Amino acid sequence: MLRQKRSIQASGFALALRNKTVLMKLIVGLGNPGRVYVNNRHNVGIRCIDYFARVHGIPIRERRARARLGIGEVAEKRVVLAKTRTYMNLSGQAVSRLVRHFNVPLEDLVVICDDLDLPLGKVRIRQSGGSAGHKGMKSIIDSLGSQDFPRIRVGIGRPDGDEISYVLSDFTAAEREVVREAVAKVDDALHCILTEGIVAAMNRYN
Repeated sequence: MLRQKRSIQASGFALALRNKTVLMKLIVGLGNPGRVYVNNRHNVGIRCIDYFARVHGIPIRERRARARLGIGEVAEKRVVLAKTRTYMNLSGQAVSRLVRHFNVPLEDLVVICDDLDLPLGKVRIRQSGGSAGHKGMKSIIDSLGSQDFPRIRVGIGRPDGDEISYVLSDFTAAEREVVREAVAKVDDALHCILTEGIVAAMNRYN
């Protein structure tokens, strides 16, 4: 039964690759690859993808275009979930390849990343905009040649000391519950984007 289920999932992935027009949204979580970074503040975008995939039963197994991918349906819409496998400041290499590979219009791309300028746990949704100093977002904008794509930022707060050490450190025990709530809010926001559109999601969750 398990082998049959995997076969069906693999067939669905192959069908989606052949028929790229069925793909409605490409949702990408940013972070650094490797187990050492899994719980870092900088990897909250990838954590959001993991949560969304788990809630909606979409296995993320494929490796393609410098990312790990899962394809499924949410709210009767086809989605591609992707976790970048480049380091954060090279995120554009993965995202631009995914956009080209799946032939996704930029308005159907959603990028999820951390944000030092937002308080811990604050979620902010935008249709477009600059990088706000985020190196992963800057890499994506440079690679796509455009900043006109939706993004969801998850606040991690700004430290008093070194920012690099801060984003590459894990959330504290006191912060984890706030982050769990934020990740669940991102899941709700993504569902809203899929069902009602980006403007409705901004009005409801910002």
